[in-house]
Amino acid sequence: MKRVAIALFILAFTGFFITGCAGLRVVESDVTAFYNWNAAPPAPGTPYRFERLPSQQVVGAQQDPVEDRARAALARVGMELNPAAARYSVQVRVGTQVIEQVAYGTGYDGFGFATPGVFLAGGNRGAGFGLSFPIGYANTYYRRELTLLVRDLATGQVVFETRAVNDGARNETLAVLSTMMDAALQGFPQPPAGRRRIAVPVQ
Repeated sequence: MKRVAIALFILAFTGFFITGCAGLRVVESDVTAFYNWNAAPPAPGTPYRFERLPSQQVVGAQQDPVEDRARAALARVGMELNPAAARYSVQVRVGTQVIEQVAYGTGYDGFGFATPGVFLAGGNRGAGFGLSFPIGYANTYYRRELTLLVRDLATGQVVFETRAVNDGARNETLAVLSTMMDAALQGFPQPPAGRRRIAVPVQ
């Protein structure tokens, strides 16, 4: 009976631990930000409006969810979407690059060479010529890049620029975009200089 109780406790604890770990997920982004406020940086509640490139205006429906996530992230750092009274404009660009990598297996059996190519061998019994084709597999991953620009409407100058880059094995740009926005705006309006690796929990 005692062994059964111990086994049940271990099973319950393991299940709790696995469930907890499965629920924890963070998105890591490489962030680089620059600022050059003409005067004092924007105070909480500073109004802004979104600005779109001509290409973004053509695909307006695709840009809408991007700006929705940017609006929520900007609100968390104190900026207020108010086009009528805007002091700044915000431009957001998001791109996803699909990258195919060919990974070769480590189980090399000694036949030919470990990489594709042509080989020529010689010896005391003549020469040999052949081809080598190692077995490999394709690995796809996605590189996501977010750029956010803040422009002073009074001067037309860009006063804040931030860029966040993230990659992963799943095609989930919209799903992780909010966390990338929060990473890109960390330290706003005067973030530290240099490249930073920022991890943000997925909401």
